[in-house]
Amino acid sequence: MFFRGRQPESSVWGRFRSAADGFAFSHDDDYYTAHLVANAERVVDLFIALLEHLPPAVDVAITDARSGHAWKGESLALPDVRDALSRLKTPLASNGGVEISVYTSEDQITINQMLEMFIYARTDQWLYILKGKGFEERRLVRTKSWRGIRREFADAPELTDALAQLTTSLRLTAA
Repeated sequence: MFFRGRQPESSVWGRFRSAADGFAFSHDDDYYTAHLVANAERVVDLFIALLEHLPPAVDVAITDARSGHAWKGESLALPDVRDALSRLKTPLASNGGVEISVYTSEDQITINQMLEMFIYARTDQWLYILKGKGFEERRLVRTKSWRGIRREFADAPELTDALAQLTTSLRLTAA
């Protein structure tokens, strides 16, 4: 016999998250900060999904830790940015080593080389958005980015090719 209740349907992210998934949220004088840690695929997917909460025109900054190259673009159409970054999902989640920031004058969403996400904003809206996505707020999250020895990234030709396509499609300039 099955009992049905009014329990909400659990999402795939909620069912398969690890104990390390979570975010720390803080408020400084002028801005709020969220530091999010989860597995690589989840962070990259969430990064692209959260971009929908930004205005229609955004700025982008990308730095490749392997080559040392950096690119930037200003006042880019958000749908174009999301589409270009969606094509980068698999090689980015598999290899890391690239820092991507998408920002406006009010908000900045950054995924770093170690595939951790940082959000900086003038309002606390991201606290509620992250909770709505199934992440748990914690006092502190385990960071991967500040280890004692700087990590060397292995060659990733598929990521290098995808970055070249992305910078061309978005018409990014060298920074």
